[in-house]
Amino acid sequence: MSTILITGASSGIGAATAKVFIAAGWTVGLLARRADKLRALAEGQDKAIPLVADVTDAAAMEAAFADFAAQAGRLDVLFNNAGMFGPSGPIDEVPVDAFEEVMNVNIRGMFIAARLAFGQMRRQSPKGGRIINNGSLSAHNPRPGSVCYTTSKHAITGLTRTLSLDGRAFDIACGQIDIGNAKSELVEDLNERARAANPDQPLMPMMEVEDAARSVLHMAQMPASANVQFLTVMATKMPYIGRG
Repeated sequence: MSTILITGASSGIGAATAKVFIAAGWTVGLLARRADKLRALAEGQDKAIPLVADVTDAAAMEAAFADFAAQAGRLDVLFNNAGMFGPSGPIDEVPVDAFEEVMNVNIRGMFIAARLAFGQMRRQSPKGGRIINNGSLSAHNPRPGSVCYTTSKHAITGLTRTLSLDGRAFDIACGQIDIGNAKSELVEDLNERARAANPDQPLMPMMEVEDAARSVLHMAQMPASANVQFLTVMATKMPYIGRG
C-alpha cells in the first residue's frame, strides 16, 4: 500500500491529482481549508482522508500530518501543491501586503509542509519517502507582471534542490513538477484578467488538468532508487520557450 498527502487538494491540480491517485489505489490525504469540498471529494472513497488545515498555520498542519500518519500508517509521498498567484502588474503597483500574502502561502506554507513530511519520513520505519514540490514555468521564465508569483516559485526551486541534497542520508527523494497552463482555477483567473485588459486578446493555450495529475503519479511511482528531479509538463503551444 502506498500513501500520499496532497496540499491544496480541494480544487484545481490538487483535486485532479487526488482523483488520479485514488483511482490508482493509493491512500490519499486531502489537505485544504475548505472542509465541504474535501468531504465531497472523499465521499464514497474509503482510501481518502480529509484533512482540514491552512498551510500557513504551523500548528494546524502539524496536527493534520499527525492525523494522516495515524490513519494511514506512514507517509510515502507529499505533493506540496498549495499556492496562489497574487496580483498582476509592475512591481511599483503591487502592495507590500499582497506580496507578503503570496510569500506566506507559496513559500512559508510549502516550507511547513515539507518540514513535516521530511520529519515523518525520517522517523518512520522503514524510513524514507518522496517530496514532490509544485513549481511552475515561472520558476524558470516569468510571465509579464508576475513579480510575486515568480519570486515565490524561484524560492521553491531552491527548496527542492536543498531537500534533494539533505534527504539523501534519510532515503528521502525530492523532485519538482513545473506545470504550464493546465485548466485550473488559477489559469482561468489569469485568462479573465487578460480578457479584462484586452477583450480581443486570444486565450492562452491550455491542457487538461488530468495530464498534469498523471505526471505527478509518474513521479510518485518511481522506485526508491530513481528520482525525477525536474519535470516540465505544459500546453504544447503556450509561449514558454523564449517567451521573455
